[in-house]
Amino acid sequence: MDSWEKLEAACKSCVKCELHTTRTNVVFGVGSRDAEVLFIGEGPGEKEDLKGEPFVGRAGELLNDMLKIIGLSRETNIYIANIVKCRPPNNRDPHNTEREACFDWLREQIKLINPKIIVCLGRIAACEIIDSNFKITADHGKWFEIDGIKYTALFHPAALLRDPTKRPDTFIDLKELERTIKEVCERTL
Repeated sequence: MDSWEKLEAACKSCVKCELHTTRTNVVFGVGSRDAEVLFIGEGPGEKEDLKGEPFVGRAGELLNDMLKIIGLSRETNIYIANIVKCRPPNNRDPHNTEREACFDWLREQIKLINPKIIVCLGRIAACEIIDSNFKITADHGKWFEIDGIKYTALFHPAALLRDPTKRPDTFIDLKELERTIKEVCERTL
């Protein structure tokens, strides 16, 4: 697609998988469309489906706090999207067929944004984007370079709410992300 408007309109009318039958809203993405840093989660939950925006509710509030620590904001200098754009029932993990059906939307978002850094939020996003064998407990905070883009993964904010013992590691990962952004990006911070 050659424009955000066309891509978003096509995505919002998508019926490629069964998730469209239960959605309230397509959760396309939010943020600066010329961001140098792209955050990718796995898929919308109930609150995201109702609002049509990724990472709202408690996990979204925590993500906003995490971003603020390193000078980032969904309103000004990053973009946030998900692997799947419609909520899986009962917030289950998206099935492979659903991820495959939706991945073209994300691929087009990545092309339009042309980020320098992609941050995967959680295991599912990291397995889909970085490496299918990605182990979030072992590999979080590690950097990978693919086709000139730097990739890393952080624990998903919902996982940090469930297990606060992961927060110190996440703080270290965030500070490394901040350092890398300053090194790689021209205008983000």
